[in-house]
Amino acid sequence: MNLRSFFQRSHAKAQIPAAHMTWASRTMAGTVAKTRRFLSRQLWAWPIIAVTLLLVIGWAVHGAIAHTMQANLRSQLETLRDVEVAMLRTWIVSHQQNAASGAGDSEVRRLTVSLLEARSEETAQREKPRAEKTKTKIIPTDNSRMLARQLVKQLGPSMSAHDYDSFFIATRETVVAAMQPEAVGMEVPEMLRETLARVFDGQTAVIPPFPSVLPQRDQSGKMRTGVPMMSVLAPIVDDHLQPVAVLGLLIRPEKEFTRILQLGQLGATGETYAFNREGLFLSNSRFDRDLILLGLLPDVEGSQSILYLLARDPGGDMTRGFRPKVRRSEMPLTRMAEAAVSGQAGVDVMGYSDYRGVKVVGAWTWLDDYGFGVATEIDFAEAYRPMTILKRTFWGLLGLLAASSLAIFIFTVMVARLQRQAREAAIEARQLGQYKLEEKLGAGAMGVVYKGRHAMLRRPTAIKLLDADKVTDLSISRFEREVQITSHLNHPNTIAIYDYGRTPEGVFYYAMEYLDGLDLQKLVNTYGPQPAGRVIYILHQICGSLYEAHSTGLVHRDIKPANIMLNRRGGEGDVVKVLDFGLVKAREGEDANEQEDQSLAGTPLYMSPEAIQLPGSVDACSDLYALGAVGYFLLTGHPVFEADDLAELCRLHTSEPPKPPSVRLGNPVPPALENAILACLEKNRSKRPQTARELANRLVRCPAAAEWSVDDADAWWGRHERGQANVTPLADAGGQCDATILHQ
Repeated sequence: MNLRSFFQRSHAKAQIPAAHMTWASRTMAGTVAKTRRFLSRQLWAWPIIAVTLLLVIGWAVHGAIAHTMQANLRSQLETLRDVEVAMLRTWIVSHQQNAASGAGDSEVRRLTVSLLEARSEETAQREKPRAEKTKTKIIPTDNSRMLARQLVKQLGPSMSAHDYDSFFIATRETVVAAMQPEAVGMEVPEMLRETLARVFDGQTAVIPPFPSVLPQRDQSGKMRTGVPMMSVLAPIVDDHLQPVAVLGLLIRPEKEFTRILQLGQLGATGETYAFNREGLFLSNSRFDRDLILLGLLPDVEGSQSILYLLARDPGGDMTRGFRPKVRRSEMPLTRMAEAAVSGQAGVDVMGYSDYRGVKVVGAWTWLDDYGFGVATEIDFAEAYRPMTILKRTFWGLLGLLAASSLAIFIFTVMVARLQRQAREAAIEARQLGQYKLEEKLGAGAMGVVYKGRHAMLRRPTAIKLLDADKVTDLSISRFEREVQITSHLNHPNTIAIYDYGRTPEGVFYYAMEYLDGLDLQKLVNTYGPQPAGRVIYILHQICGSLYEAHSTGLVHRDIKPANIMLNRRGGEGDVVKVLDFGLVKAREGEDANEQEDQSLAGTPLYMSPEAIQLPGSVDACSDLYALGAVGYFLLTGHPVFEADDLAELCRLHTSEPPKPPSVRLGNPVPPALENAILACLEKNRSKRPQTARELANRLVRCPAAAEWSVDDADAWWGRHERGQANVTPLADAGGQCDATILHQ
């Protein structure tokens, strides 16, 4: 179980009353002051703070710039796409109007109707029974040829004016007239029949680029089939306004269609192109030469991407050497093309792979009424080049600052190591200022205690010093506070402080009176439960020490057997000394800089309910609860509560009534003493003795108080060898609760 998280949860559940707002402000002020002192001492922290701030600011600025760039890029792509689509629609509508105008010309209508009638008569004359099932090319007669020539002559001026490449007039199944004589009599190609059906319903239509069936001149001037062509279709109606044929005007897509799309460019890598449902390009890419070098187009004269290149994702960046393992037709559509053919118009500024496998950003739409999609794209790297430059500059500066911070940190570590070595050398030399160290008495989490002597007074002294490896601002602060607070207390039952100092090597120490007794924990562990009279004798002295501390506004917070020494002093036995004021808490009204944090502190076996539930609210009554628990331990040899885990122990302290000492011990206990101890252990602090003096007076009134005297104490100390006793224990400044104390 995580002890810290347990106490944090317990603390979070408690409700702090509004009256503690003053405390909160003081705590905040104290935190700021401590932080200021720390930064003034630890110069290495400034570069780290600078790096951290720069990271936070850089991250925030980067996010803001990235968001702005993405919004601008999205707007540019959408605008360019919409402009291109609008230009295409205008161009297509213009050609649809031209086709409708040509098909609606009265002479064209008359000639077409006459041509259809002539061909119908010619077909009927040559028709034979077996010919009904035979599909052969119908050869026109002289009359049909004459009518076809008249149609060419009639449509010629309009075709020249609008730069049409050719024309044809067809029924649902057959071409009946065309600029190219060899096309007359041909069946309508399968790919055009669906569109022809819509035109015969009275609509005008545009057929996107398709490969020519008859030989046409390509861009190099050679005659060949498969040359990209577009067609605009309009119905030709008879006198009853019924569609009888279709006029088709053929357009070279590279002349205007592709050129319009190629106007939509962003930067050096941007392009706009059209594609069909299979992802086939319906316009030329502006990078056909580069596509030949990539192997996406054949390396032959006149090679172009229109009607050849597929907008399919190769699975890797081909411009960086990637080569796919499957055929182009087996690759999936690019994410853009897949979304477009499903009818979704969109824009993606986060990046996706294009037909080369290059990461791009783009916008797209699907023109369902024309049967093709339009996309405008630009390489991701170019679109975000300003962001890349900004990132490189930022990371460069951050790298320089980080390197500087590392150098300063290493220098600081080296200086700290030299200082630690100097402190260790001073300790090894057994000399701290005017004190000569003789023997090590004990060690704890924060420091070491030595027996020493003053160079001039020659008085035995216990010297506590901070461990050279654990010197921090926090440990120094707690160390200083412990000695300063303890030095202001002069009750005979409180340990006396003689001196405090810091050596030139940076070793912090203080000198206190040397005690050669034993603590109450060892007393009970060694000699078992103590008689009632002796318990009263010991508790009465502790009350005197605590009363002085409480009167000056201090709460000890860590009263326990291990922090109370029993000694023979001044010719008297059982003289109590209260130790370890490292966790002492100043009550409201003290300087905020001296406030301890509000985390749970102390020893759980002797902790009051309020110290567990709301650590910031401990007061003198909390110390008296702990003192009652110490008395319980002295009487019975056991703590008030014992548990296998810390959570259960805390629950018992906060909610379970303790067993009376007589029940726990199995022997009678003087009722007055038992009642006094149980009064200290009340859950509600208002039911406890309110001052240490009140408790002391209550103990003195116990009949059992007369059962132990100074003579009894002297007799006890005379019977036991002094060598079995402890010396001054290490006061562990600032110690937090630890699971190891659950089963002391």
